[in-house]
Amino acid sequence: MNNYPVPVGVPTAYAQSLMLPVGAPNDAYAQYFTDRSRLAPISGEQVRMANVTFDPGCINHWHIHHATKGGGQMLICVGGRGYAQIEGQEPIAMTPGTVVHIPANTKHWHGAAPGSWFSHIAIDVPGEGKSNEWLEPVDEDEYNKLA
Repeated sequence: MNNYPVPVGVPTAYAQSLMLPVGAPNDAYAQYFTDRSRLAPISGEQVRMANVTFDPGCINHWHIHHATKGGGQMLICVGGRGYAQIEGQEPIAMTPGTVVHIPANTKHWHGAAPGSWFSHIAIDVPGEGKSNEWLEPVDEDEYNKLA
């Protein structure tokens, strides 16, 4: 159990089960999520990383982390249940301890499983010529097929 404040709307038991804070509403990127996500920066030095918490049913849109050298993203589930999917591949079920590597220049999405809270550490893999490109929402019918 941690001693971080529990944000409004987040179940106390879920927030306290995490080893990291849930964070504040991720308003800056809200347009790229289907529901509410929350962001708690962990580190801005050497390797940027944050704990991202998704309300039940919240996922982000398809997106690409571009880089000319290195780059990409690494996700480590720290709570709840979620999914990550690289375009053309089957969704990867994520539970605490699951690690997913997203290569640079790869279209993908990630977020909570239907009906479940979900938190992951998002690690911004160092690289050169990096930028993010946000794309279309994930097909709702395809998402709702996930259990």
